[in-house]
Amino acid sequence: MKINERISQMLKIIKTSKARYLSAAAGAAVVLAGTAALAPSASADVPAAKHGVQTIELVGKQTSAGEVDLGEPGVSVGDQRVVHEDLYRDGKKVGDHSTVCTFTRVSPAALQCLGTFALPEGQFAAQSLLHLPAPASVDVGITGGTGDYRTARGFIRTVPAGETERHFTVYLQR
Repeated sequence: MKINERISQMLKIIKTSKARYLSAAAGAAVVLAGTAALAPSASADVPAAKHGVQTIELVGKQTSAGEVDLGEPGVSVGDQRVVHEDLYRDGKKVGDHSTVCTFTRVSPAALQCLGTFALPEGQFAAQSLLHLPAPASVDVGITGGTGDYRTARGFIRTVPAGETERHFTVYLQR
C-alpha cells in the first residue's frame, strides 16, 4: 500500500472517531436544548411538589448542528459541538434554544455545555459538565435569566427522544 493511501485511510479513521464522539456530544448537547411533554419523574430529588416551583414541559427539535475542530485534527480539547433547536409546548412553537459544548477532556470524554432558552417571557441560561457516555437523563443547572426569568434558578431535566429531538422538564424558581 502506498504511503498516500495509508495516510488517507488513517485520516478516514480519525474522522470517523471524531464523528462518533461529536455525535455523542450532540445528543448530550441537545439534552440541554428544548424538549417534550414529559411527565416529571417521581424521584425524590424533583421539587415539583414544593411551593414556588413552576414546571415547564418543552420539546426541542433540532434545526441545525455543527462541529468546530480546533487545535489538533480529530477530537481534542477545545473542540466544540453547536446545536440549535426550536422549542414546542403542546405542539406549538414557543421559542428556541442553542447550546455549545466544548471538550474539556477527550478520554474519557467530558464536555462543558452552555445553553440558552428563549421564550416569549424572556430567556434563561443553563450549564453542565457532561461526562460521556451520557446517562439516560441529565439535570442541568439554571444559572440566570432575563425578563420574567431574571431571578431564575432551578434545573432542567433533559431526556433524548431520538437523534434530533429532546424532552425537557424545567423546574423553575423565580
